[in-house]
Amino acid sequence: MERDHAMLLDFDPEVVGYSSQPFWLRWHDGCRRRHAPDFFVRLIDGTGVVVDVRADDRIEVEDAEAFAATERACAQVGWRFRRAGVLDPVFAANVRWLAGYRHPRCYRSAVAAQLLEVFSQPRGLFDGAEAVGQRLGVLPVLFHLMWLRMLVTDLQSGSLGPASVLVTAVRFDEPRPARGVTGRRPGVSGIGGPHGGRVCRHDGAARG
Repeated sequence: MERDHAMLLDFDPEVVGYSSQPFWLRWHDGCRRRHAPDFFVRLIDGTGVVVDVRADDRIEVEDAEAFAATERACAQVGWRFRRAGVLDPVFAANVRWLAGYRHPRCYRSAVAAQLLEVFSQPRGLFDGAEAVGQRLGVLPVLFHLMWLRMLVTDLQSGSLGPASVLVTAVRFDEPRPARGVTGRRPGVSGIGGPHGGRVCRHDGAARG
């Protein structure tokens, strides 16, 4: 479940970077306690968000106490705290598919420009792709633009498919850098912690 939430952090345009299990929080409530949150997230506006991932039906008493202690500590330093649960399966499956096309190798500027023009008005996915060229060569670029949110559709109501209606979200000027491929995003530093403070990235694999 943590892997899927990491994937969604990569997909979120408000997120500029994140670190997995970034630090130990230690406190005393009659006995010594410690907890390592799942993620520290830096948002585009500079806000820090600490995230713990746990399904509702798997939260034990000690877990709830750890989350409450983490939320209190975050409030003291001006961070937000969020506990994330199980993802909607349709939305997660759609984003997981797009993650397979997140790498810059999927980007071709001429094809991208045509796609953004073709989808300037809402249009079916296959219909628009075939208006640009052969699907085999066009679809990787299309899915890459969807990962970058330059082409958008409803990813929650149903599975992504040939008839999904897409529309251009932004004007095409210059190619945007692919998010979450390797290394740190600009201006983001690793955060020391129990697992080395790495800035984590999801390595999605393409289907088909």
